[in-house]
Amino acid sequence: MSSNGDASARDRGARIERVARVAMPAVMGTLALVAWDLVVRLNHIPPYILPGPLRVAQSLWDDWGSLLPALEVTLTITFMALAVAVVGGVGLAVLFAQSKWIEISFFPYAVVLQVTPVIAVAPLILVYVDNTHVALLICAWIVAFFPILSNTTLGLNSADHNLVNLFQLYGATRWQTLRFLRVPAAMPYFLGGLRIAGGLSLIGSVVAEFAAGTAGQGSGLAFRILEAGYRLNMPRMFAALALISATGIVIFLFFTALSHLALRRWHESAVKREN
Repeated sequence: MSSNGDASARDRGARIERVARVAMPAVMGTLALVAWDLVVRLNHIPPYILPGPLRVAQSLWDDWGSLLPALEVTLTITFMALAVAVVGGVGLAVLFAQSKWIEISFFPYAVVLQVTPVIAVAPLILVYVDNTHVALLICAWIVAFFPILSNTTLGLNSADHNLVNLFQLYGATRWQTLRFLRVPAAMPYFLGGLRIAGGLSLIGSVVAEFAAGTAGQGSGLAFRILEAGYRLNMPRMFAALALISATGIVIFLFFTALSHLALRRWHESAVKREN
């Protein structure tokens, strides 16, 4: 009886936790929006300085015809940069895992690429690359590349050394060791890097669009923010910012769910505890 009672209490606690994970952020967000609206109303702040949340929502609805194409452009650059970062980062990480000399030779340059602020190199890329969209893609790729490379390299090198020795003892080839040992060991690290890179690729594309300025006319959401700022259309600016934030949240949640689905049946980080 006590065992059944403990199991029921655990199930009830798990249900409460699942509800709280959704309800608590929603409550805090609602309170923040209410406080924002009260500050604007009580202080009679004009909308060209700080619009209220209702006016931002109205602007999002009214300007959806111009914001949606801009969002599509930003998302196209984001996911193309992420795809190139995944292919290049994983491919280079595999080479690093196969040869320590290649890792020693090239990894420092990947670090240099990561620590150089994209806002500093974006104007140079925009000067030397004729196609603005390609230049924006390169800028977003620079930001998204390193987390994929670093995490995947760490994962491939984190395979149990005793198991590596066992594979060598039984005469496994490099390809077999990579496929059956190193890749499974690297999956949690790669998926963690993918979650980080997904948000960074969005940030990189937006920052690059800001650097492009009027050269990116007719492009993504960052240009719409600049355009709204020039016209003192603060509701549209806040609407575009809200759209960027919502897009980043959706990207993070998507890759979090993907990571959970990929790891939930076998990796300790996602397997549900039984006690």
